[in-house]
Amino acid sequence: MRRITWIFAIVICLSVMIAGCGKKDAGSVVKDLDHVINKMEGYKTTGKMVLLTGQEPLEYQVEVWHQKPHYYRIALTNNSNDITQIVLRNDDGVFVLTPHLNKSFRFKSDWPDNQGQVYLYQSLAKSILDDKNRQFAEENGAYIFDVTANYQNASLARQKIWLDANNFAPKRAEVSDANGKVLVMVEFNQFEFGTKFEKDSFDMQRNMTSWNIQSLPTIMPEDDQTAKDHDQTAVKEGETSASENENRQKQMSFGVVEPGYTPSGVTLQDVKDIRLGEEPAVMLRYTGAYNYTLVELQPTEQTVSVLPAEIVDLGFTLGVMTGEGDYRTLSWTNDGIEFRLSTGDLPLDEMINIAASVQGQLGK
Repeated sequence: MRRITWIFAIVICLSVMIAGCGKKDAGSVVKDLDHVINKMEGYKTTGKMVLLTGQEPLEYQVEVWHQKPHYYRIALTNNSNDITQIVLRNDDGVFVLTPHLNKSFRFKSDWPDNQGQVYLYQSLAKSILDDKNRQFAEENGAYIFDVTANYQNASLARQKIWLDANNFAPKRAEVSDANGKVLVMVEFNQFEFGTKFEKDSFDMQRNMTSWNIQSLPTIMPEDDQTAKDHDQTAVKEGETSASENENRQKQMSFGVVEPGYTPSGVTLQDVKDIRLGEEPAVMLRYTGAYNYTLVELQPTEQTVSVLPAEIVDLGFTLGVMTGEGDYRTLSWTNDGIEFRLSTGDLPLDEMINIAASVQGQLGK
């Protein structure tokens, strides 16, 4: 009888140990995740991103390639118009490519090390590792973390991240505002660790020529004051007569796009036709609590700009911020139109809100 009792006790202990081994706590999962990130040599992933910041959901296909130490290729494709923007990082710097416009920005930056992107595995993992107050759960073969979000857009306050419990691959991410409203969702359809890329996979020329676009000339940087003077001169000298306005309408196949969002206390003062070099453009001028201009054009020149700049995540695309101090310009493209938002007093959050509100707006 004593022997049977002893055997029964051993069985119970082993059952408890096995059950305990089957479920990890947050600390051990985070430790394993840190090991996976440090050991990882690269990855390839595809997925779907949905933005819920406007009146209608906007859907994008996302493809990410990464290879250590600092090679990235991100392709964002708008499902409604099949337009793709590509972001590259290689030994030459960071490139923001808009192939269908023959447009490319190139600049020196440590992106994305200095800022997160919801579709980058490292950004999601870093937010989990950094948040000491993280919330953790395990459900349906996934580790689920609820952590603080750390993005340029301050309205993105928290995020919920699903990781595969077998290999820590990302499965899903939801980013919400301070009130818990989900603003961004990303579904990762495929994720492959240790992908071997071709030697020129992260080369700018290859990524441009794959769209049948020729190599682009280089424009050297302008200092902040020169850029400001150039914009002011373009406004003064570019105002056109009625006949020229008619000619502009023939040359420009898009209507004036007014952002869907205007900061409180700001009104649209006027709309003027200008020229930027040989290109016709239109400028919307806003005044009030903040003062800024929004220039719109369809670029025809092939350019590569080497500028002191930083990438700004607009959600639906990536923008390029140039200038410092009191005068800054945020540039981005949408539906074949290039936008340049210039201001001396708009906070970054407001610039992002204005830029994001252009998406889905129809030209007038």
